Amino acid sequence: MPMTTTLATSELGRRGFLMGTALGATAVLASLACSVQAAGAAPSRRMPVVFIGHGSPMNAISDNAFTRRLSAWGRELPRPSAILSVSAHWLSRGATGVGMQAKPKTIHDFGGFPQALFDIEYPAPGHPALAQETVGAVKQTPVIATEQWGLDHGTWSVLKHLYPKADIPVFQLSIDYDKPAAFHYAVGRDLAALPDKGVLVMGSGNVVHNLRATDRGTPDGPSASRPWAQSFDDAVKSALAGRDDRALVDYAKLEGASTAVAMPDHYYPFLYALGAAGSGERAKTIYEGFQSGTLSMRCLQFG
Repeated sequence: MPMTTTLATSELGRRGFLMGTALGATAVLASLACSVQAAGAAPSRRMPVVFIGHGSPMNAISDNAFTRRLSAWGRELPRPSAILSVSAHWLSRGATGVGMQAKPKTIHDFGGFPQALFDIEYPAPGHPALAQETVGAVKQTPVIATEQWGLDHGTWSVLKHLYPKADIPVFQLSIDYDKPAAFHYAVGRDLAALPDKGVLVMGSGNVVHNLRATDRGTPDGPSASRPWAQSFDDAVKSALAGRDDRALVDYAKLEGASTAVAMPDHYYPFLYALGAAGSGERAKTIYEGFQSGTLSMRCLQFG
């Protein structure tokens, strides 16, 4: 779905559209040693690729079935050398960015929530060396190395449960919102070599996400409160079972898509994870269910 001028204007500050330019070579090299030291030895096995439905920022401070499953999942996963997050909350226009910070800041990119959320810091180190490798790995488009962003709530609100010690390096890749779904899947394919280097590639969004059509106050549950949300989530689950990547990229043809993905910002991170996963890697459902009636909290692991 093409982005309207209204969205581009109103979202500019809140969603962190990339406007910077590449870092100077000196700044990049100066921060490499810090990240290499923080990373430690890479795992001997290929890391899985994951997708997380992150939902409301309130999940960062909530004790519920979803957050408890994230905590358990973090104990089950092999320890990565670093985490590359593709979050629905770092959108860029006409370019793809990668975060080069040695110490990425915690971004509180929301409003109207309790002070306890704004008090959270997730002080994970960055990994400029692997971020620089990512610049070269992406072939679909030039990638801009930048220190402009940090870790937004699509990243830290889930990592707070997965890796509460914040001792694993984390860096983010932006989503070029001017590009179609097939582009995002293809960039994900470019990232497929990173898990062999011990990097946990993580997409963070929601398969079903339409904030104008939520049912606030509805208890968390296994089923959606509205048929279109359930239909689309079921269609994604069915396509995943057969690794029908083409259908998932061409998601607009799936039942319920026009309402379930009214704007694709939260769906695109799923396509990065799908692309980064090997074609022979089946999707394991880690968590499924809905919050606020229509927000799919589906979480997946490939490999």
